[in-house]
This record gives sequence, C-alpha cells and structure tokens, in this order.
Amino acid sequence: MCRALLALTFIFSGYIKAIDPLGTQYKINDYLAALSMADTLPGWITLTVAVLLAALEFSMGVFMLCAIRRRLTTRVTLIFMTIMTLITVWIAVANPVKDCGCFGDAVVLTNGQTLAKNIVLLACSVMVCCYPRRMFRFVSESNQWIAVNFTVLYIIATSLYSLYTLPQFDFRPYHIGANIRQGMTVPPGAKLPQYDTTFIMEKNGVRREFTLANYPDSTWTFVDRRTVQTSEGYVPPIHDFAIQDNRTGDDITQQVLSDPGYTFLLIAPHLETADDSNFGDIDQLYEYSQSQHIPFYCLTASGDEGIQRWRDITGAEYPFCTSDETTLKTIIRSNPGLVLLKDGTVIGKWSHNQLPQASELTAPLDRLEIGHLPSANCTPRKILGILLWFVLPLGLLILADRTWAWSRWLRNKEKEQKSKYFNFKNKKQ
Repeated sequence: MCRALLALTFIFSGYIKAIDPLGTQYKINDYLAALSMADTLPGWITLTVAVLLAALEFSMGVFMLCAIRRRLTTRVTLIFMTIMTLITVWIAVANPVKDCGCFGDAVVLTNGQTLAKNIVLLACSVMVCCYPRRMFRFVSESNQWIAVNFTVLYIIATSLYSLYTLPQFDFRPYHIGANIRQGMTVPPGAKLPQYDTTFIMEKNGVRREFTLANYPDSTWTFVDRRTVQTSEGYVPPIHDFAIQDNRTGDDITQQVLSDPGYTFLLIAPHLETADDSNFGDIDQLYEYSQSQHIPFYCLTASGDEGIQRWRDITGAEYPFCTSDETTLKTIIRSNPGLVLLKDGTVIGKWSHNQLPQASELTAPLDRLEIGHLPSANCTPRKILGILLWFVLPLGLLILADRTWAWSRWLRNKEKEQKSKYFNFKNKKQ
C-alpha cells in the first residue's frame, strides 16, 4: 500500500509538472521571491530545475511502481520526501506562498493540506526504505536499464514538447471553452473575503501607519500599502483580469469581453524577454484582423520602454495594452502567445511556435476551423496518446520480461527435476 501510494502520487505530480514546465518555473520563482532571492538565478536555470524536478518525480514514481533499483529508489524517495516535508513545514508556518504547487493547477491544496499529505508520504517512504526487498519486481534486474532510459527520455521529451507548444492539459480558468465574464461573476449572496489595508505615510521624515478610517490629509506623502486578508470568502476563478489601453489609460476590459465578434489577444508578459523569431507571422495576423475588422491587442506587463523596444525590433503597429503580469502568465504559457476570443469565450490558444499561418487565413473567421470551438472533447484523445506512447511500451516490456522470467523458471525447474532423477538412479545403482 505504501509503495502504491508513493508511486501513483509521484507519477501524477511529476507528469503534471512535466506538461507545464513554465508553471513550475513560476512557482519556483515565487519561492525564491519569498526568500528575497528572485534575481539571483537566471531564467534558464530555474526552467532547467523545473524540467529536472518533473523528470525526477515521474521517474521515481515509475521505478517505485515497477520495483526498479529498489534500494536506491527507496532511499532517494526518503531523502526527497524529507526535504519536501521540511519545506512544507516552513510554508505552513510562515505562509510565504498560497499553495505549494505540488500538483500544479490540477489540484490546489492549502499549505496545511500539503503538510498533512507530505507527512503521510514521508511515513510511507520510511516503510518502503526499511523493507525494499519486499517489493515484488515487475522488471528483471538485467532489463531494468531499458525501463530506466525509456522513462527518463519520455518525461523529458514531454516537457520539451510542452515548452514548444502549450500544455497538453489546461487546468487554468482560461482554458479553451471558458467564458471569462462568467468566470468573473460572484454568485448572489456569496460571502466575499474581507481585507484590512494599512497605508504607510511620511511627513517631515516621520512615518506612520493609517487605515481608511483615519486616512491623513494631503500634507502626508504615500510610501507603501499593506493588505492583509482578515476573513475567508468566495473568490471567483477569474478575479484579476483587466485591460488598460497603453495610450489613453482607459480600462477597456468590458469593451473586449462584451464584443459579440472575434478579438485577437497577443499575450506577452515580458516583451523584453519575448521570442521575436516569429514576428512576421504576428504581423500577418494583424493585417488579416485589419482586413476582417477584428480587434487586435497586445497585452503586456512591460512598461513604455519595453513596448518601444519591441516596436523597434519587430515594426509592430498593433495597439498595446497593459495587464497584470500574473494574469498574463496564467492565460497562456507562451511569451508571446495568441488567444482568440468570441463574446468573451476563449475559442483558441496558440504558442508563438504554432501561430495560424497566412495560408490558413483565406476567409472570414466564422468560416474557418480556427474560428470555432473544437467539435469534440480532445481529452480522451490526449489520454489515448499517453497510453500509446508510454503505458503500452512499458507494459509490453513488463509482459515480455515476466514471460521470459517464467519460462526461465520452468527450465530451471525441469533441470532440477532431471537432476534429482539421475541422482536417485545413481544412488540406486
């Protein structure tokens, strides 16, 4: 039971991280920011750590399930769970992040739930580490290298594929088919969370804290603001989606969401680090949207300097708007990425590596396939792909290995019987 619980948890956690390596990187950055180390590591290092962390968890889960390298696997699992439990004790006490990100956006746990989960898994790790030889092998020791190499290559290839395209499974509130307006709606009568805001003001070199009830006059200078949640309440899945026109400063959120037609949103959280290799395809999309009278906006968290730099590099003529950085990273895991809306509903999402080509845009969007929601649920097809690419080959390997081991056992048994017969015959003579 301990072995099965650990294996399935590690496989699920590792795979969720592997299909969304950028999301794992963002969570690592949150931890670094809580430790005041946000600028100490470059982005490529944190992304590499995210990919390797997913590969480690998934591989250890498969090795535990198949009892591959039993002693080493159980010891690494115990060390890993000890470190993770210590980290979750820290986040449960200090509360530096809202959730640990163990299962990405698929399953969101509170810090207390995460600590309880890790304590159970740590106890299971101790159990299997004490009795590793009690785990029945599904792959013979001589063939384990095949399963090891296949598992590691598969999960790393999954991460790289998700980085090139988009996560195969989208658990975020901006998934295809989601209506953003509905996601922002609070049910009637729902209790809202309560917040206490404190303002730090300065006057004549003296700093004091004020609330809204005793906010001072204009002779005080604003320094900082702290907001603390005092009570729980209903928070809609989408609660921070806002679009502000970069030129006029006007809020155009409702204008975009209420448009009954189509709207293209080019999402680039940071234009300074955005991939500009496909700017020609973006310009062609903008020209197409102009010819079809479709609004086209570039949403970014970058300032005027970053926007102007992007314009100088790409020659962009489309309008720019500013939005919250975290919101943009949540909408799409690509920098830049393209989102197509219709009446506030997400119709399509594309990585900058897979943008619609000019050869596809030969008619109005309502006559094209990309202008409509997928007619069928793609989840079964994606699950079937996992079964065909990983589960089936690994299952065939296990079946072949067990068949070979059983036939070898039969041969040895037959030899043993023959040996006993001849020994008996010799003694009789």
